[in-house]
Amino acid sequence: MTREDVEMYIYKQFDDTTTNTPWTQFPHYKVFRHQDNRKWFALVMNITTDKLGSTKIKPIDVLNIKCDPTMIGSFRKEPGIYAAYHMDKSNWLTISLDGSVPTERIKMLLDMSHRLTK
Repeated sequence: MTREDVEMYIYKQFDDTTTNTPWTQFPHYKVFRHQDNRKWFALVMNITTDKLGSTKIKPIDVLNIKCDPTMIGSFRKEPGIYAAYHMDKSNWLTISLDGSVPTERIKMLLDMSHRLTK
């Protein structure tokens, strides 16, 4: 999935979503939150791969989502899924949007994040 695919899925799947770009210095960071409680359930960012532990430095789009803490360890073993970048690592994951994570897995994780933050 690309960041555009993620955004289209979120708008189609969750009718209670608002978005904003809260940091002027990072205009490509987009927060997706519930309208009623304002809690975040997804954050799309463009970062460099060294932030995820790679020795090769190149730009990449990523998605941060909330995850059930009992499942985080097993998800982090999958290719393209990492400990959360710039978020609480015990409750959040970072997913690479470079094609390394299957679309159905990303959708399932987005659904879980949305449900956990409701």
